[in-house]
Amino acid sequence: MTEPIYLSKEGRLKLEGELKRLKFEERPRLVAEIKRSMEMGDLSENAEYHAAKEAQRHLERRIAELEDKLSRVRSIDTDKIPNDKVYLFAKVLVRDLRDNEEILYTIAPPDETDVDNDIISVKSPIGAALLGKAEGEVVEIDVPAGQIKYEILKITRA
Repeated sequence: MTEPIYLSKEGRLKLEGELKRLKFEERPRLVAEIKRSMEMGDLSENAEYHAAKEAQRHLERRIAELEDKLSRVRSIDTDKIPNDKVYLFAKVLVRDLRDNEEILYTIAPPDETDVDNDIISVKSPIGAALLGKAEGEVVEIDVPAGQIKYEILKITRA
């Protein structure tokens, strides 16, 4: 059996939007490009044709990947997740005990991460270490740069 993928409603809609764009905008554009390049003659030496066919293979692979993911998506109602501990889709305000800097992380499934906006994967070292912890707890986390210590200040829902 294939493993389910847990996403928020927004995450599922984002994947569906990408799939729709690839199928109904990118695919027809590539088909037209292939047709146009085929009309240029000898396909064995037609670089545009070969580039378009390669792009089509990548596109079809991405479409198949998205269709597979969407077939396994289980949407999570984030309103029903408690705030007492760090769970998926929690917003976690932590204090770095080295420099007293406060950081607000959102714990998300791997497919919804955005490191630039501090939306981290539940499977990342920080996300995994925070999971299941409560406000007031101090967490020591091994990261590639060494070890960090965070105090959990507040937990809310995304």
